[in-house]
Amino acid sequence: MSTPATTALRKDFSPSSQPPSQSSGTPAASAAHGDVATSSRQDVYRTLFLQAPSFDGFDGGAGSRYQAKREIKSFWYPTWLAQPAALVPDSRLLDAPADELSVEDTLKIAARYELVIIHTSTPSFPTDAKFAELLKGRNPQVLIGMVGAKTMIEPDGALLATTAIDFVCGEEFDYTCRDLAFKMPIKQVRGVSWRDADNHVVHNPPRATIENMDELPFVAPVYKRDLTINNYFIGYLQHPYVSLYTGRGCRSKCTFCLWPQTVGGHRYRVRSADSVLAEAQWIKDNMPEVKELMFDDDTFTDLSKENMERVYAIARGLGKMGWTWSCNSKANVPFDALKIMHDNGLRLLLVGYESGDDQILLNIKKGLRTDIARRFTQDCRKLGITIHGTFILGLPGETPETIQKTIDYAKSINPHTIQVSLAAPYPGTTLYKQAVDNGWLTHSDEHNLVNEKGVQLATISYPNLSKEEIFHGVERFYRAFYFRPSKIWEIVKEMMTSWDMTKRRLREGVEFYHFLHAHEA
Repeated sequence: MSTPATTALRKDFSPSSQPPSQSSGTPAASAAHGDVATSSRQDVYRTLFLQAPSFDGFDGGAGSRYQAKREIKSFWYPTWLAQPAALVPDSRLLDAPADELSVEDTLKIAARYELVIIHTSTPSFPTDAKFAELLKGRNPQVLIGMVGAKTMIEPDGALLATTAIDFVCGEEFDYTCRDLAFKMPIKQVRGVSWRDADNHVVHNPPRATIENMDELPFVAPVYKRDLTINNYFIGYLQHPYVSLYTGRGCRSKCTFCLWPQTVGGHRYRVRSADSVLAEAQWIKDNMPEVKELMFDDDTFTDLSKENMERVYAIARGLGKMGWTWSCNSKANVPFDALKIMHDNGLRLLLVGYESGDDQILLNIKKGLRTDIARRFTQDCRKLGITIHGTFILGLPGETPETIQKTIDYAKSINPHTIQVSLAAPYPGTTLYKQAVDNGWLTHSDEHNLVNEKGVQLATISYPNLSKEEIFHGVERFYRAFYFRPSKIWEIVKEMMTSWDMTKRRLREGVEFYHFLHAHEA
């Protein structure tokens, strides 16, 4: 194995050629048109952007919302890797979990590359680090880096965990990856931490936040080039779908949410409506099998006047193209705004209700009350907008009574489908600091967010509520919500709309049953 530090990062990324400046957008490609560069370049590493093989059904792409094996097997697009892949000529994006590739299959592919950049997370890091070690053993000369919130918050821990990891990126890592792929001397690359020849960790100056989001190239051409679109399915979205970000950051201050507190920030920086619509048109022209667009911004419906004007422009443009689309939303959007979106193709909103207890919502700085969320839900129902509601058990202030209160609240507002998660204290979040400071989280549980099979665990406990009670509250919640005659009939009616929907819901039903059985055990 080539050590130390892979021969000092190939003599400190020795080529003197400089990559384009950040303001130039995509090298050898036009960011304005979203083209993926295909020209061969000797001054660029053969680069692989990799979602490494992990737990069956594990999806790290959903970020803070659900880094664990899902109740039903689902996959989000690896957009955070697709974006830098679009900046690097002749690179490849490989999503091993979605492609159901084994470790050996993935090693055979990855060993052919000079630079491999792996997206990691707190739950997946142990297996991602193990994969890096196996890859370095297969090809000692390969440079291996990691990106994601995990490496931004704990760069030293990641680098010291194994010598197989040569560098990690912090902040928004798009241009950091590009600079490294273009063999820029690593000492000059902002936003990267690395080990020198003496195995000392070096932290370079941070990289500035990307302000002009229109500079970034489209990700859809990378999806089409490198991914199998039919492998990506989410229970509440039409299949096949495509997910995109139209901006980064979130003004909300939710204490549990990972990305705004780490990589994205609390300023919502957005692409122009023209840019979003141009990519939507590209998908329409080049990926005709796609039935639905999903805008995965933390809060696409941010209620600032400027953003809502942008949302209306996007909605009207999508309506003219005939798109069906969905997005993440806070449960506070006014009726008139919902109507404009619905009249222009909006089908579904993914809504984070979190809790049915107002004090808990206050504790987590949700910026929302249950009565406002209830009225919003009623407005959506009047307009025919479907809702997938998400809830979290184990947030600060949780008691056996508030768990039941949230279950009753979910049944009363009755979103079409739900997801119930456990409060996950990711390092870098306010929730993590609170849990450590108050003794809600033991040292041995700090990184045990999932078990050996990728199933999410309860790691926080309170004086009057154990983590075991919180954990088993999940299956109680699901049973109370779904095993009602009215909800069962609602799902049966949906299945009657098509044979494809029938097959899909039956498959999901079997997976869901196995999830509940495993959770109870």
